Amino acid sequence: MGPSALCPGTFDPITNGHLDIVRRASRCFEEVVVAVLENPGKAPLFSTEERVAMLKEATSDLDGVEIASFSGLLVDYAASRGIKVIVKGLRAVTDFDYELQMAQMNRTLNGGVETFFVPTSPQWSYLSSSLIKEIMRFGGDVSEFVPSFVRQRLSEKLSAGRE
Repeated sequence: MGPSALCPGTFDPITNGHLDIVRRASRCFEEVVVAVLENPGKAPLFSTEERVAMLKEATSDLDGVEIASFSGLLVDYAASRGIKVIVKGLRAVTDFDYELQMAQMNRTLNGGVETFFVPTSPQWSYLSSSLIKEIMRFGGDVSEFVPSFVRQRLSEKLSAGRE
């Protein structure tokens, strides 16, 4: 096992694709900090606290996984935690283009940080939180793409918005 790693994201909501990356990272690093981004530029469906709570529930069976939240620059958060490895999941070439740019910028801002890219397992390669929310808004079934408690919370949140 190696050092600690940081697995950042919005996780609005967490999907089985996210969980796949976290599980795989937890087998490679002593500790994986799953860090929920508080981004005032986005309007998430779930609050930061709700996303943290769902992640804690979804990863409760994984040793060495910590759930946290942060705002600001990822490299600053990583430095504050003494973490030098960022793990990012890649679904497609379009993810790679964006994530490579971010990795290069992060390395420019903090030369001690490395980004490890993990290709998403094929069964989750098309999955995104945005797509999950859209399917739920139109009454579709997302039960095979998210943990059951996440599907339930999505249903409650979206039906509350219709009232």
